[in-house]
Amino acid sequence: YNEASSYGRAFLVGLLNTLLVSALGVVLATLLGFVIGVARLSPNWLIRQWAGAYIETIRNIPLLLQIFFWYFAVLRPLPHPRESIDLFGLVFLSNRGLYVPKPLLEPGFGWLLGALLLGGLGAILLRQRARRAAGGGGKRAWLWLFAVLLGPAALVLLVVGLPLSWELPEFQRFNFRGGMVLTPEFVALLLALSTYTAAFIAEIVRAGIQSVNQGQREAAYSLGLPPGLTLRKVILPQAMRVIVPPLTNQYLNLTKNSSLAAAIAYPDLVSVFAGTVLNQTGQAVEVIGVTMAVYLAISLAIAAAMGLYNRRVALVER
Repeated sequence: YNEASSYGRAFLVGLLNTLLVSALGVVLATLLGFVIGVARLSPNWLIRQWAGAYIETIRNIPLLLQIFFWYFAVLRPLPHPRESIDLFGLVFLSNRGLYVPKPLLEPGFGWLLGALLLGGLGAILLRQRARRAAGGGGKRAWLWLFAVLLGPAALVLLVVGLPLSWELPEFQRFNFRGGMVLTPEFVALLLALSTYTAAFIAEIVRAGIQSVNQGQREAAYSLGLPPGLTLRKVILPQAMRVIVPPLTNQYLNLTKNSSLAAAIAYPDLVSVFAGTVLNQTGQAVEVIGVTMAVYLAISLAIAAAMGLYNRRVALVER
């Protein structure tokens, strides 16, 4: 948005930026938290101690200080655009952000996207049928699966060609033009939210795994299952019943903590709408009320979605 945009446009931009960093933060924090939580129980002493040190260090440092660390100590000292780090002439890293090629959608891309969706639906149906028929099938079933998945898209590519081109970033005068950019503010906020929340998720995962009776692991080993398969197929599915409720709280905390973006001028809902719009209109009650209502709606939506998932993995008593 710019100075000529309406307040509605500013609200939309702030909301989308908040949802973007929150959604990506949830994904990254979940992946990192599960890895560190499992590492916390590793039989390897070095891995176990490293995971414990990460958890105790990250979760005991205020999130705002971690945001400042990533922004001022890691990203801001990067070279200026003129001396940016050049990766193969396609990607450029500087204190203005990470510039990467931008995809340009051309006529026919909708057909390609539809073909991919159609292939994905067909692959899901074929996979379910193979599981019911012969327990999942073998190599031949996987070949048919990939053929159904990629066949429609390959046919579209043969007919219309590749409906995609790339806009490369180029340095002009004082900064790069073209391409896409990941700003330092976005990257710093995303890294801080992800690493901070992952430390709490790791402890939740550790507790969930330890809540599963040791006899389950021993029974899996007695059937000849290796440790990795035992963890994925036996331990984690049972541990999820314990993990999901506190995991929901961490997702809510991450979303609400994204409001700290105002400290480094990332244009989220608080910075743009509750900041810029409030300063220009002076309508404090209305602007803050709308901002609070939006965060409440996002939090309730996350809680409802996780509640549905929790009911799905919950133990059903007969």
